Amino acid sequence: MIDITAAGLDFSLIAPEIALLVAAFIILLTGYVRGLSNLSFTIAFIGLVVGIALSVGQWGQQASGFYGMVTCDNFGVAFKVMFASITLLVLLLGTRYMKSRGILKPEYYALLLISTMGMMVMANTTDLVVMFLGLEIMSIPLYVLAGFARRSLESNESGLKYFIMGSFASAFLLMGIAFIFGASGTTELRRIVADIGFIIDHHRIFLYTGVTLILVGFGFKVAAVPFHSWVPDVYQGAPTPVTAFFSVGPKAAGFAVLLRIFLFGFAGLAFLSSVFWVLAVLTMTIGNVLALRQKNVKRLLAYSSIAHAGYILVALAVGGENAISAAVFYLVAYAVFNLGGFAVVTLLETRSGCKSDFVELPGLSKAHPYLSAVLALFMFALSGFPPTVGFFGKFYLFAAAVKANFIWLTVIGVMNSFLSVYYYLRVIKASYIDPSEKSWAPVTYSPAMLVVLFITVIGTLGLGLFPQQLLQFAREAIFAFL
Repeated sequence: MIDITAAGLDFSLIAPEIALLVAAFIILLTGYVRGLSNLSFTIAFIGLVVGIALSVGQWGQQASGFYGMVTCDNFGVAFKVMFASITLLVLLLGTRYMKSRGILKPEYYALLLISTMGMMVMANTTDLVVMFLGLEIMSIPLYVLAGFARRSLESNESGLKYFIMGSFASAFLLMGIAFIFGASGTTELRRIVADIGFIIDHHRIFLYTGVTLILVGFGFKVAAVPFHSWVPDVYQGAPTPVTAFFSVGPKAAGFAVLLRIFLFGFAGLAFLSSVFWVLAVLTMTIGNVLALRQKNVKRLLAYSSIAHAGYILVALAVGGENAISAAVFYLVAYAVFNLGGFAVVTLLETRSGCKSDFVELPGLSKAHPYLSAVLALFMFALSGFPPTVGFFGKFYLFAAAVKANFIWLTVIGVMNSFLSVYYYLRVIKASYIDPSEKSWAPVTYSPAMLVVLFITVIGTLGLGLFPQQLLQFAREAIFAFL
């Protein structure tokens, strides 16, 4: 157990966050300086690479600092590497798209870096107030990014809806933290764990109210039903690279905090398992059902992300070492193939006058057979077909549920997975079978986009063929977590 009295101001514990913040400040200072404005991408790229390197250097370290507000452990390090890697891929896939839309500005890179830094802060602490601080650092740039295409009414609507719903979520979360502080006298999860029996006996109502409000706040952030209504409109209206970032980065950060809070801090509250059981069933079922009739690929992937949040909620219902490592495995896997899917959509949207509607897909297999094959691969991974990593992600989650005797939850999860096959196959059908009623606008590949497609394809297949390496990483990530 980490010493909760550790108070040293050891800035090495937050070195990755500092690297991203410095890079963002340099971009903001030099972005509009003549002769330096073209360096924004390079500065952001270097900042992320340095952040990843510094995070990897913290692997295996168990330390606490800043009066217990910063916790450095494998769990936080794993997510910090994940966040920075996701942003790096979004950086590569988004630059050409943003330039083609005439909305590429230096602050785009700075906002991505600052938001990523907020995610790292969330994963790198066991203090509820610091988690809230990280959440706001992450969220405020996302509100701006959602409405970054200022001349687009859809993007303006996306930014406004995200801001309003995000503000409500933050208010619920902050009120929940206040109730927890009133019940326990602290916001430090390790102190709460030590005193949980006393808190339940003497301040049960305050504790349960605070836990409920925190769950509502983070339910919005991870798009769990019934807090999911903002997702389709925000995903469809935001610039596609930003949507790709939304779909994996903030979702992973939200689940990192949920795992930390509810499977560590409040693990002694038995009723939470039933709550997460219901949330998982509602989220995966409603997400899949609403995805069935979508006519826009981005909107379909939005409902798909809701359904996948339901699968990950299974781990929170089950609890235990196997479920937590399966959740980490699934989050990494989902980030890889979901980013790949959005990379293809981004590539298709860079064509003049084209959107991500299903009517744009017919003719893809004839005009670009390799690209259509890549799109099919990602749809199969989202469906959970072997030998993709999506299959093993769901397998490990449901196996953990079966071992913990959550049989009906597993049955419902598997049935939902079969249901999702229908709408993922619709994408493949549209690109391979449906007749094209108009000439196909050509797709041009940039080197950066080819790198993203290569990495996501190799990750989807490679981690599917050799999942043990990723599973071992996930198990090491939760070392000293419980």
